Amino acid sequence: MNRPTQQPELAVIIPVRNEAAGLADLFRSLADQRSVELELILCDDGSTDGTPDLARQMAVSAPFPVTIVRTGTGRGRQLNTGASVATAPFFLFLHADSRFADHLAFRRSLDHLAANRYATPDVLLAGRFAIRFRRQDTTPSLAYYYYESKARLDRPECSHGDQGLLMGRETFSGIGPFDETLPLLAETRLADTIRHQGSLLLLPAEIETSARRFETEGLAARQGLNAIIMNFAAQGWEPFFRELPSLYQQQDKTERLQLRPILKQLGKLISDTTPSERRALWLGTGRYIRNNAWQLAFVLDMRRNFRRDLPPGAGTTSCLDIYDRHLDRISDNAAGCWLAALLARMWLWWGAL
Repeated sequence: MNRPTQQPELAVIIPVRNEAAGLADLFRSLADQRSVELELILCDDGSTDGTPDLARQMAVSAPFPVTIVRTGTGRGRQLNTGASVATAPFFLFLHADSRFADHLAFRRSLDHLAANRYATPDVLLAGRFAIRFRRQDTTPSLAYYYYESKARLDRPECSHGDQGLLMGRETFSGIGPFDETLPLLAETRLADTIRHQGSLLLLPAEIETSARRFETEGLAARQGLNAIIMNFAAQGWEPFFRELPSLYQQQDKTERLQLRPILKQLGKLISDTTPSERRALWLGTGRYIRNNAWQLAFVLDMRRNFRRDLPPGAGTTSCLDIYDRHLDRISDNAAGCWLAALLARMWLWWGAL
């Protein structure tokens, strides 16, 4: 297939490991994008299913240049390596299971980012897409509705890698690279850095991401584990990540997630710390939970909007507004943090039984 001769405008950078089964669909989805010249960079950190070889075969007929690089392990290393070999002036960091129904999603998102850069030239800007979960069971679900709506909020830790991350090369040079100290959360951490130092825009397009992990492992169990991961990542407690390497299983080997063994191991890790370390861990956990208590109010808003059959991101957030204006400051103290820590300890004890 003849390829465009002009310089790519957008580098689509995707970390992969054992994604051979979905490569054809990924290439088709990217090829469907219109009015944009792109390059695809696949960053493989150890596939055993022939992903790199299959990608090379598909690259021959792809309507865009494809680069396949072997990287060190860890999401941050994969993404940083991809950025280092990109030639385009804009970077889009994606997951391998991301899809776009809108054939102009990239074009409209680049234009939206450019318009905002023109209006606010002194502000560091990046963008993320509104998310839709691609599910086998299409029955309306309040839980998925909640997470799709939450991902549209401009709040810390609400933007994750499955939403994509679009930015200019100079923005990445100024605010990057991705954190390589933890095997997880590289995109979330960079997104929050951008949000803190500049602005993280909601792009005018939706990204579809597979719900396969949630459907296979169980949504409640997976999100419970995700909350634990986010908590200890916020505290920088490395023993948790060092001793639990199976937290994120490879996507092609997932099975029903059992939290009990993980909670038992977590309890042992905590009990092995010194009294002062243990106190700091529990206080930090209580503070993290208190800082995220706004989600309880947001659940009430989303339940109302879901029952009204409103699309994610539409409708009011009156409960959340009340929480932000009045209730947040009531619990913003040591007593509120220790109460949250006590509830967390009770949950850990109960869950490990």
